Amino acid sequence: MILPDWLYAISLTVLFAARGDAIQLDINDEKSIKNAAATAAFNMMSYYHGNESGQVPGKLDQTWWEGGAMFMTLIQYWFWTGDTSYNEVTTQGMLWQKGHNDYFPANYSNYLGNDDQVFWGLAAMTAAELNFPEQDQEPSWLSLAQGVFNTQVPRWDTSSCDGGLRWQIWPYQAGYNTKNAISNGGLFQLAARLGRYTKNQTYIDWAEKIWDWSATTPLLKTAEWNIADTTTTDAKCKNHGDIQWTYNYGTYLSGAAYMYNLTNGDEKWKTAIDGLLGTTIAKFFPDEFGGNVMSEISCEPNMMCDRNQDCFKGFLSSWLTFATTIAPYTRDIILPKILASAQAAAKQCSGGDSKTACGRRWHQQDQWDGSKSLESDMSALSVFSSTMITHKDKDQTPLTAETGGTSKSNPNAGSKHDERPNEPKPVTTGDRAGAWIVTFFFACGWVASVSWMVYGG
Repeated sequence: MILPDWLYAISLTVLFAARGDAIQLDINDEKSIKNAAATAAFNMMSYYHGNESGQVPGKLDQTWWEGGAMFMTLIQYWFWTGDTSYNEVTTQGMLWQKGHNDYFPANYSNYLGNDDQVFWGLAAMTAAELNFPEQDQEPSWLSLAQGVFNTQVPRWDTSSCDGGLRWQIWPYQAGYNTKNAISNGGLFQLAARLGRYTKNQTYIDWAEKIWDWSATTPLLKTAEWNIADTTTTDAKCKNHGDIQWTYNYGTYLSGAAYMYNLTNGDEKWKTAIDGLLGTTIAKFFPDEFGGNVMSEISCEPNMMCDRNQDCFKGFLSSWLTFATTIAPYTRDIILPKILASAQAAAKQCSGGDSKTACGRRWHQQDQWDGSKSLESDMSALSVFSSTMITHKDKDQTPLTAETGGTSKSNPNAGSKHDERPNEPKPVTTGDRAGAWIVTFFFACGWVASVSWMVYGG
C-alpha cells in the first residue's frame, strides 16, 4: 500500500522516535525533502488548536501576529511540496481573522502594531502570488492584502520625521514613539508586491516613497547597507537601536527584489539587492559558523531568543529563496546558503518526545540544543520547503495578474469603519512582533555585549 505524503511523514516521525534519529534530509532527493518538511509541519501544527471546538481559528496562544506568519509558511509549504494537508485549516484561519477585509479584527485591534497587521497582509499576498485556492463568496487573497495596504497608508505619519509608520498604532501603547524597520520594511515589501502583481502605479509610488524615506533614517543606511531595528520620534529619527535581526534585512531585500523585477532590472534596485545581500550574508552567515549556515546572531549564541525571534530565520529563508526567482542573478549566491542551512537545521531536529522537534540553533550543532517551540519548527519548515526550489523549473516565479495569477483585485478593499480603539486593554508583549525586544535587552543589561558580538568590538 502506498501511503500519502502526510501519513508517510507521521510514520517517519514514529520511526525516528524509536531510533532516536534527527529528521533525515537529502537535498538531492525530492522525496526526502518533502518528508522532512512534512515532519516539521506536523510538529509545528501540534501546537495549534484554533481548528478545535471552542477555540479561535487563526489564533495562537499568547500571540496574534504569529498566526499570519504560520499560515504564510504553510502556503509556501503547499506551493513547494504540493501537500494539501493543511490547506483547509489555513483557509479557515486566514478568513476568520480577516476583520473588515483588512486583518485588523476588532477583538485584537486595541493592542496591535503595524508590524503585527502587515504579516497577515504578506501572508495574503503570498496566497495571491502562488494561486492558493480561494473560497467562493469570500474576499480574494489579493483584496485582503490590498485591505492591509489601504489601512496602513493613512497611518503614514508626517507629523514627525517627515514620514514613516510608527511601530504602534495607538498613543496609549508602549512604543508609540518608535518607528521601526519591520513595520516600514513590511509595508514597503507589501507595496512592491502589490505593484508588481497589479501594475497599479499607486502601489509602485508608495514602495518608492517608503524606501526613500527609510533611507533618510538609520532604519536603512544605504552608505554601509545596515538596517537599524528602531529609531524614535523623540530624537527626530536620528537615533538608532542597532540590534541586528534577519527579518529586517529580509523584508527590505525582498521588496527590493520585487521592485527589481517590476522595473526590469533598474540599477537602483540592483544596487539595493547587492548591498543588502552582501550585508545579510556577512552578518547572518558568519564565517565562524562556516559561512553558509544562517544564524540569528543577536540571540542564538547565548540561547537568549524569545519565541518571536525564533521565527525570523524562516522569513529570511523564504524571502531569499523567492528573491532568486525574481532576481535570478542572485541564485548562485543564495541557494548554496539555503541548502547548507537546511542540512544543518535537520541535524538540529532531534528533540522532544518525537525525537524530531527542532531546536533554534542551526550552526555548529549535530544534535538537539535542548530548545523546542512552534517557532523553531516553523523556521525549519521554511528552510526545508525552500530547498525544493532546486527541483523546480527556474522560471517558476510568483505570479502576477498578467502571468496567470487568478486572485482578483479590489483597490478599495479594507476598513470603512471609524478606526478608533475601544477601551484600551492591557498591552501584552506576546501579541507583538519585532522591536519590543529592544526594551528587553536593555532591561537585561547586555546590549553592550550584543553590540560587540554584532560589530566585532
